[in-house]
Amino acid sequence: MHAIVAELNVYPLKSARAIPLLRVRLGATGFEWDRHWMVVREDGTFLTQRTHPLLARISTELTAEGLILTAEGLAPLLLPLTAQGAGRPVRIWKDDCEGLDQGDEAGAWVSAVIGEPVRIVRTPATPGRMANPQYAGPHHSPLAFPDGYPILICNRASLDDLNGRLPEALPMERFRPNLVLEGLPPFAEDRIASLRIGPILLTLVKPCTRCIIPSTDQRTGIRGFDPLPVLRTFRYDRKLLGIAFGENAVITSGIGEVIHRGAECRVTCDS
Repeated sequence: MHAIVAELNVYPLKSARAIPLLRVRLGATGFEWDRHWMVVREDGTFLTQRTHPLLARISTELTAEGLILTAEGLAPLLLPLTAQGAGRPVRIWKDDCEGLDQGDEAGAWVSAVIGEPVRIVRTPATPGRMANPQYAGPHHSPLAFPDGYPILICNRASLDDLNGRLPEALPMERFRPNLVLEGLPPFAEDRIASLRIGPILLTLVKPCTRCIIPSTDQRTGIRGFDPLPVLRTFRYDRKLLGIAFGENAVITSGIGEVIHRGAECRVTCDS
């Protein structure tokens, strides 16, 4: 079975807007620069659109000079690409790890966006966090600041199926995937074991259980229609005790290689 890479998205600042790309390089922690920066409270607890939907108002741009953050009413903020800053402990779910504080100016800037005192941290050059081996298995899967796995994969036909059940259609950006496939039947991703894209091999290891974020407009940060009640009627995973849409993946081979939008994928399914 084959599929096509329909979209490639990078989210340099966790829970800020995506950068859609025509090509992306695969790093050790996933797509290059994906979730390398994150907003945290003063105590180091991570923040996302689950509790702070206004993070969606932050646009991101990667340049040779650094990561540029923009938001309405504020001057752009430039953050260096180099892993620098004072170390501080941070927490993502149950994972305790280290972040590099990006300074008072960055903290004041993002605090103005969301309306409370927060900081921006960057992942160290050598992240110490790993994907859960219960699902990632023997694959060595270092992480920057995603929720739990290097790459999130969604299937366009699955969204089309969902939208056919909803009173209003939702765009794929609400589900914040890194890689979107087309050319597959709805929810075929449930049965995919791996994707081969040239020299790159991605292993799908765990369904992605969903929260309130798909109800959030990714331009305004305003909550809107929530698809979870409809998804629950046919996508509730009793093993994970959650509503599944999309698949988390780890990198089996191909670090340093490039994925192009429109590339053909060879799909291997579970037996």
